[in-house]
Amino acid sequence: MVEIRIDYEGQLHCSALHVPSGNTLVTDAPVDNNGRGEAFSPTDLVATALGACMATVMGIVAQRKEIDLAGMKIVVHKHMSADAPRRIVSLPVTITMPIAADHPALPLLQAAIHGCPVHNSLHPDIQVDITWTFLS
Repeated sequence: MVEIRIDYEGQLHCSALHVPSGNTLVTDAPVDNNGRGEAFSPTDLVATALGACMATVMGIVAQRKEIDLAGMKIVVHKHMSADAPRRIVSLPVTITMPIAADHPALPLLQAAIHGCPVHNSLHPDIQVDITWTFLS
């Protein structure tokens, strides 16, 4: 279990404390939902969590296989619903790999993202399309 403490600071701003590490982050409501957009919104953090989780699980596999993924880039675009209730409807992901498209471990790395705990925690109605690009 991990404890995260959130304080509502008013004016749609929150601060969160990751108790085990002492790290903090702040959130703000997005401009299109009555906020100022001065920080990650809560739904931005969902998109961030998805990309970071994908990078992390691929990193775990890469460490085991002694593959250097330094320079890997992941971009997640968050699309919100136009109707009520307000919700995330899609999270298209682009993964740019620092290895060749024919690298023998690529299938393992690709399989790893589908085992990402965040990906597996998303509602099945949220569309997650993944595009792969390669620098090598």
